[in-house]
Amino acid sequence: MSRLKSFPLPLFLVAVIAVLGGVTLAKGAFYLEKHEGDAMHLAELVLRMAEGQWPHLDFMTPIGVLAIAPIAAFVRAGAGLGHAILYSQILVAALLLLPVLRVAKSRLPAFWGYAYGAFVMVLCLALIHGESESSISISMHYNRWAWAVSYVVLPLALLTPLERPRPVLDGALIGLGLAVLALMKVTYFGAFLPAVVVALLVRRQGKAFVAMVLSGLAVAAVVTVMAGPFFWLAYLRDLAIVAGSEIRPQPGASFAGTVAQPLYIAGSLSLLAAVIFLRQAGRSVEGLALLLLVPGFFYVTYQNFGNDPQWLYLFAMLMFVLRPAPGTRNALGWDLRGGLTVLGILALAFGAPSAINLTFSPFRHLTASTEKTVPLLPRLAAHDDLLSFGPRLYTANLTEPYDGPGAPFAAYREKTERKDPATLNGETLRECTLDGGIAAWFEVVADDLEASGFAGAKLIGTDLFSAYWLYGPFGTVKGAAPWYYGGLPGVEHADYVVVPVCPMSPKLRAGMLKALDEKGWTLREVRRTELYILLQPSKAMSP
Repeated sequence: MSRLKSFPLPLFLVAVIAVLGGVTLAKGAFYLEKHEGDAMHLAELVLRMAEGQWPHLDFMTPIGVLAIAPIAAFVRAGAGLGHAILYSQILVAALLLLPVLRVAKSRLPAFWGYAYGAFVMVLCLALIHGESESSISISMHYNRWAWAVSYVVLPLALLTPLERPRPVLDGALIGLGLAVLALMKVTYFGAFLPAVVVALLVRRQGKAFVAMVLSGLAVAAVVTVMAGPFFWLAYLRDLAIVAGSEIRPQPGASFAGTVAQPLYIAGSLSLLAAVIFLRQAGRSVEGLALLLLVPGFFYVTYQNFGNDPQWLYLFAMLMFVLRPAPGTRNALGWDLRGGLTVLGILALAFGAPSAINLTFSPFRHLTASTEKTVPLLPRLAAHDDLLSFGPRLYTANLTEPYDGPGAPFAAYREKTERKDPATLNGETLRECTLDGGIAAWFEVVADDLEASGFAGAKLIGTDLFSAYWLYGPFGTVKGAAPWYYGGLPGVEHADYVVVPVCPMSPKLRAGMLKALDEKGWTLREVRRTELYILLQPSKAMSP
């Protein structure tokens, strides 16, 4: 520990960025091992923004502009998508360096400052979203980034400075951090804002509160000047569509499950016990703020795919830092310093699989096998530095029910919970699902559409993705959703609708076709193959 303390904290954190960032770049490209669909989704978002389009205004997404902008900036500067992703992670870590130093130096004892700062850098630079499954993925990078920002905002608001207070600086950093959360993934902003506000007001930090509000408003003003006032309405619209979506109402376990399932219940109980112990130890403000954070931590965990409780390491740090003096006991005679120490150790243990996975992911990427990898976007040579395992991209499997009319198990269909098959212009569509082969699908269909004379058309698909423009000479559709959540975003700007015969998501195809019918759209069939049906949408003008 003494050696660690003797190494200046700023140099230590720069070294962490240099090592982890350098290891991610040393491979020469970015090699995915899973979540290729999410990477394709990210590619659409980034490349559209790099072309000058704005999220929410030009395409539908619940993900905030700051989750995309760092990557898009490097693509606009000429980097390939794979390198742009890696560069952006290093940029985010570098931008958080000074705020992290402020937290470490003003709120934390020496050892915890090093441990805290290193973990925040890991959150910025990891190549996996968390959990314990170790395959390399860029999926949900914005969740890691948002946690990293939250790890700055929450200690500044909850912990009393150890040195001379600087309320204006701290308030400004809190406001900037909250603004970043609102513009990166608004879930974090909504979940953590109440605790931040209450902690500042109860501690009577008026200057910090005013600085927080002003810095947040300054960010909002800058965005308004750059994107226009309708940006905010469009953002709220996208969030409302996703909140009411029946396509993907939740990305994992139920809310109750993320609190009380066997995997999470011990951490949840530890969090509640900490609230009680803190208040008994005389840490009433911190206990109240943590109490307000409890539903926020649970909700963010519930809302993130994988339900990974990455609040555990922040919680552990708070337990060790907020321990009372030795000998402090509650009315039952329990040693509260020892109790908070035990809760901190438990949190470290509960969070260890995810933290270890995050930390070592850049090194796993460096040593990963690149045999049989191919570009994820083979038709875009400038972005051939984003690669994945070829056999998975091109292995297409077909899944069909075995209880349809005339099938061996037809008599049992009424005992199942299958939905009615999708219909198109009165025709019952085939019940089947395309499993895998995402690149094969887009290449074959894009080639066929181009050969059939539809080059330059703006295409929208009734499936998870409408990425035809990444694989052929087609246009982007204004207002469309790179990843579909519900409604009919962009259909009024599309030249044609592509209906897969066997989609990746039959539920989504059925829902989108139903919505088109209910909204009065007429779909004129212009081409049919064994893979897709191409339709021209039109809508009668209201009298």
